[in-house]
Amino acid sequence: MKKKDIINNINARLGIDNLNEMQRTMADTDCREMVLIAPTGSGKTLAFAIRMLRNVDQPSADANRGVSAVVIAPTRELVIQLAEVIRPIAVGLKTVAFYGGHSMADEVNSLAGALPDIVISTPGRLVDHLKRATIDITGAKSLVLDEYDKSLQLGFYDEMRRIVHRVRRPSLCVLTSATRFTGIEEFPSNNDSADSRRNTPSRKSKSNQMAEEKPLFDLDKFRVFDFGGAVVEPEPNTAIIQVLSPIKDKLDTLVDMLRSLDNGKVIVFVNHRESAVRVYDRLKAEYLPAGLYHGGLEQQQRRLAVDLLANGSTPILVTTDLASRGLDIPEVSAVVHYHLPLQHETWTHRNGRTARQGAQGSVYVITSPGETLPEGESADAVVEALQPSQTPIVSDTATLYFNAGKKEKISKGDIAGFLIQKGGLDKTEVGLIVVDDHWAIAAVPRAKLTALLAQISQEKVKGKRLKITPLHHP
Repeated sequence: MKKKDIINNINARLGIDNLNEMQRTMADTDCREMVLIAPTGSGKTLAFAIRMLRNVDQPSADANRGVSAVVIAPTRELVIQLAEVIRPIAVGLKTVAFYGGHSMADEVNSLAGALPDIVISTPGRLVDHLKRATIDITGAKSLVLDEYDKSLQLGFYDEMRRIVHRVRRPSLCVLTSATRFTGIEEFPSNNDSADSRRNTPSRKSKSNQMAEEKPLFDLDKFRVFDFGGAVVEPEPNTAIIQVLSPIKDKLDTLVDMLRSLDNGKVIVFVNHRESAVRVYDRLKAEYLPAGLYHGGLEQQQRRLAVDLLANGSTPILVTTDLASRGLDIPEVSAVVHYHLPLQHETWTHRNGRTARQGAQGSVYVITSPGETLPEGESADAVVEALQPSQTPIVSDTATLYFNAGKKEKISKGDIAGFLIQKGGLDKTEVGLIVVDDHWAIAAVPRAKLTALLAQISQEKVKGKRLKITPLHHP
């Protein structure tokens, strides 16, 4: 694609008028082997997408020319987010997204007819497709490994090796990371974290032996574009507050602390899945509007947990470090370290969920007796007595679930129009709408939920009678 066409698409389809320095650099460079380093939330996806699309030709009369670009990301959520950025600006190109928890039948059906130009996938799911021979990527001209170091940390070395070897002669290879890395040997698996454990014993073995494996790339040949430095520090608008727990069990302190915060979105980080469930159950018992997110949940559960945080239905999210990278959720007012992170890099990535794009944000660290902040870090304030907020965290948004989506030809516009025309809502009252393959959700005012459900109960969406139910926070 031509650079001017890509930039025009970014403006028209994403509403972005001005590229930042990193994105302008990627729009102009002709480098073909590169490492792109930039913090999450800096526009890194758009930056590498511009360079990649410049290396993708517009479709010709040959409908079977094959895949032109392959983008690999370590998590399902990141694959979805990448697709949401790349697909709108890749006008005229067919873009598909593959990830675990997604219907394999739907993915295979998406390959019918014209072959895709761009494939965005998790490592495991793409290898699954390669084994089934449902897709051929040997002729791809561009290969992007997003969050390259994170993929290695999660034990995807073997899957990535298969993919790299299958893409035989890419003319463009891009590795991205939020922090500087020098090679595979720096990323042993973190076996202390439940979310780092894989279900397949052989994969765990591969992960443990990473230091003995041959690196996937000769990084000495790669040009480094560093827009973040060796360490990504919290934004200057971030305040670090240490909250003292009088006992080792921090649950009571967490509940009191959350009730002391003003209304906003909060992400609570723990170190293990089991802890996430325990904390979530306690918050639910305290009638706090919380959601749960960890790697043991089904894909749809994880997707909905993020969407309900984003739309305000569950403004508190309890999560493992799976959410510390790759998720781009706007307007998160605070991050809470319920457990101290096991690595300093994790501290950095957790804190990066708030104070994004120059906004204000707070980082709360709950410490029990004997615990201190990570080495080299200091608190802007230390608090012990917590007073309830006069404007506490509340859920004033409800979410409606529709049992149809893209595959049933339902769009965001269809749902918005339905809620306005049939439900009587003002257009300003219709919040975030998300449409997946076979379902959709829409945010509406919680105060109007009961009346709205009664009004739309017998109405059809685009001529179809759908099951529409509220998704309640606990």
